[in-house]
Amino acid sequence: MTEWRPQIEAGDGYIHERIAAALQADVTRGLLAPGAKLPTHRRLAEVLGVGVGAVTKAYAAAEAQGLVVAHVGRGSFIAQAPTATAPTFDGPIDLAHNLPPAAPARTRLAEAFGRLRHRSDLSTYLDYPPTGGAEAHRRAASAWLARTANHEGLDWRRLIVTAGAQQAFATALGAACRPGDSVIVEAVSFTGVKALAAHMDYRLVAAGMDAEGLTPEALDEAAVRSGARAAYVLPIQNPTARIMGLERRKAIVDVARKRDLMLVEDDLYGAYASELGLPPLAVLAPERVFYVSGLSKSLAPGLRVGYCVAPTGGDWRERCLSALRAMAFGAPGIGALTATQWLEDGTAADILAAHRSEYETRARLALEILGSAAERPLNRTATHLWLPMGELAAERVAARALRDGVEVTDPCLPVIPGGREHGLRVCLGATPSTTVLQDGLRRLARALGDTADRALGMV
Repeated sequence: MTEWRPQIEAGDGYIHERIAAALQADVTRGLLAPGAKLPTHRRLAEVLGVGVGAVTKAYAAAEAQGLVVAHVGRGSFIAQAPTATAPTFDGPIDLAHNLPPAAPARTRLAEAFGRLRHRSDLSTYLDYPPTGGAEAHRRAASAWLARTANHEGLDWRRLIVTAGAQQAFATALGAACRPGDSVIVEAVSFTGVKALAAHMDYRLVAAGMDAEGLTPEALDEAAVRSGARAAYVLPIQNPTARIMGLERRKAIVDVARKRDLMLVEDDLYGAYASELGLPPLAVLAPERVFYVSGLSKSLAPGLRVGYCVAPTGGDWRERCLSALRAMAFGAPGIGALTATQWLEDGTAADILAAHRSEYETRARLALEILGSAAERPLNRTATHLWLPMGELAAERVAARALRDGVEVTDPCLPVIPGGREHGLRVCLGATPSTTVLQDGLRRLARALGDTADRALGMV
């Protein structure tokens, strides 16, 4: 069906949301059968008299919900109906794990494997790859990061492919630090750095934060107090979703140069704030920043493909390769091949577009339901929200929510000893649909209200 003409409901909502709603309604009524081909983005835009971008967002939202399957070079089709053995949702409702919506990548996986089997060089990927990764994989990754994370001018020869971003920043810290060294981190930070520090005997030093994340004054004070020579920094912060502006990024770099600090920049969420045009710290100070990213949040966590870009000058790349060899002997092969195929053929861009559209819808929904309890993120496509509150209040809300069938991130997990930030992280991508997310958010809002009411009655 190439001339589908949806009946768009009148209303004040965004046009792409109304197009997606019309598509879902026609699928439900049986007017669009599984396998039916949809009009191209441009053709439907002409028929409806709207911009192509609105149709692109509508198709992406439908794909994120599993209604539509897009094939590069062939078009968009109504997805096949799920079989009787398809997994069904069974609570608790997951607002605890920062996972991207599953449908966009899942619907492309079989096609990806089908294309891989026709590669004449496929069997060579059963051998050990070069320690830093195959050249084609590094080139594709550099181009991807330039497009999606504003990492312009990235030299692919500095990039190392790893088995996920966790291994990437473990590689960077392994190059910059030794067991027993101090590492500066934000007062609340990614739980993976706490796990790595415990394993490698790094001593984490908490530094203060404000509405833009790590403050330059806190970084400077922590460097002087601890004597640390490295800091792990999240310009797009996890768990708080706060984003460093350009002047803040420059100020952080100035402190790093002043105190001779090496920075490990975790930019895993960069693809969800690229529209802000903010350069990574690694662009501002390439000589002292290890840049870390990966595909777990932008495409799919099961790919286990990450990237570490070593600083310029000195022997930093050789140190990173030495650390990687000690941990994993080298870069991944077949997983990186699958990822690179998606990066090169446009599938990755389509999946990311679907994720961004879905996150925009989910973030807006979450902010409407949670209201002033949640900090408003700078980007429209936030993957998680932060609810600042005291330590005990956070534990009470988390417990009440769990009793009502909703799981949020354990409030203790991201807190660094000595840090003074507390709150709850609410993740928006793990639920199978916006309907389930809405249910979970309303239950969480009840838990917030219950705690507030009880607090008023305490003496």
